[in-house]
Amino acid sequence: MSIGQVIVALDKTPWEEIERLAQALKGRPCWMKVGMELYYAHGPKAVDYLAQQGFSVFLDLKLHDIPTTVHNSMLNLLKLPIGMINVHAAGGPEMLEAAFSALEKSGRHDVKLIAVTMLTSTTEEMMQNSLGIARSLPDTVLSYATMTKDAGLHGVVCSPLESSLLKQHLGKAFLCVTPGIRPAGVDANDQKRLTTPDQAIKHGSDYLVVGRAITASADPRLALDSLFEGK
Repeated sequence: MSIGQVIVALDKTPWEEIERLAQALKGRPCWMKVGMELYYAHGPKAVDYLAQQGFSVFLDLKLHDIPTTVHNSMLNLLKLPIGMINVHAAGGPEMLEAAFSALEKSGRHDVKLIAVTMLTSTTEEMMQNSLGIARSLPDTVLSYATMTKDAGLHGVVCSPLESSLLKQHLGKAFLCVTPGIRPAGVDANDQKRLTTPDQAIKHGSDYLVVGRAITASADPRLALDSLFEGK
């Protein structure tokens, strides 16, 4: 695993914080994740700025709507300088196919299109009792991921605990982008299904999404560069 497979989650809205983090990490080959919180505050400006600073950008908006809406939204978002974008697998096969169709139509073959399976804040008990999904959580994630692959997408967002299962059934080339990464000794916050960076790598994660362990650090560059030291 290299720094180039780390995606720093910029889940902040003050613009001065985005500038501070971008300048602190500038020159490092990590990705930057622009999620809903940041995008809804600053829009395409955030994506453009980070790309101008030399970062590859993962636009994490989890599109989930009727197929036509997702298709047309994707066409607009793919005009931005991004390297990765996602939809939500719960939208179903037609929606996933519509998203992939937009990617093909745009000609943006440099962009990785992935789908969210189950949020890392979701436990199996919550999924079964509150969401009414009777399967086990790993079976549900595998089902969503299989549907995603069948639609032509490049991979999924899943917890690092499911990466090895997905690699076993869907192949090593199918991407597993995993949030829920916490270095040893760092607070879990609202994440439920998580591992350390080293454990995630052993499970087969291709990209590690890391937020507060880096962004809340007094020295984000040092926190990034020492990410794998704590195992």
